[in-house]
Amino acid sequence: MKRFLIFFLLSLTLVLAIASCSPSTNTTNGDIIIASKDFTEQDILGEILAQQIEETTSLKVARRPRLGGSFVCHNAILAGKIDAYIEYTGTAFTGILKQPVINNPQVVYEKLKQAYSQRFQLEVMPSLGFENTFAIIVRGEDARRYNIQTLTDAAQYTPQWRGGFGYEFLEREDGFPGLAKTYGLKFTKPPQIMDLGLIYRALIQKQVDMVAGNSTDGQIARLGLVVLKDDQQYFPPYEATPIVRQETLKKYPQLKTAIAQLTGKIAADEMRQLNYLVEGELQDIKEVAREFRKSKGLIKTL
Repeated sequence: MKRFLIFFLLSLTLVLAIASCSPSTNTTNGDIIIASKDFTEQDILGEILAQQIEETTSLKVARRPRLGGSFVCHNAILAGKIDAYIEYTGTAFTGILKQPVINNPQVVYEKLKQAYSQRFQLEVMPSLGFENTFAIIVRGEDARRYNIQTLTDAAQYTPQWRGGFGYEFLEREDGFPGLAKTYGLKFTKPPQIMDLGLIYRALIQKQVDMVAGNSTDGQIARLGLVVLKDDQQYFPPYEATPIVRQETLKKYPQLKTAIAQLTGKIAADEMRQLNYLVEGELQDIKEVAREFRKSKGLIKTL
């Protein structure tokens, strides 16, 4: 009964989310609809994409921020309720296509591009230049004290450390169980299950010594934390890439050129800084997006 209730609520959320993007909204507010998932980084990327399209073409863009997770956005674009959104390759490959993990970024991209085109009539555009993957994080002072740069380096110290991870990371197949086996991570006691909103505070306050976050979290730089390199390539690639309806690209050929100008333009450190400007300094997303595009020479000058 509990599983049925959860499934019902998820299905209802999906239906409501997709229904909120009606075709009439598209014709009233813009030529195309750009959606984003429900977290800050996606807000920023969606705005960068929308601004780039509006300022390099004659098209007007309707924004649909915080539409939902990957499943909601994927179904919305299949239904023609949105025209594009930013996805992460590993999420699409393992979550949407249900394929086993592949660590080679180029192989994942090519397989994803082919499958999305054939099965969904969706175009997988080239990466924006960064990936947002799981990040295993330690305090900067510890990284310097023990000269730790990689997860292999850290493995020898974890028997004296405490781990703190979110429930999903502890349970999912590509999460902690496989990571611990790959690197031989052993803690003083089983890792603590933590709310993701509290993991960095717990790390700074030395309640735990290692946590799992996202590689582009804005707080990483602000708090002086260090992301350990996944030197054995345990995690699949999660490159940020625009997903666009092929029908929309045929209707507006100039759209592909506009989006392609963003290819490779955002590095992981830059995305981390953009997230911090919005979350840490509470700057306006539109201004943050515009200033970034300006710094990359993407804004037209008179």
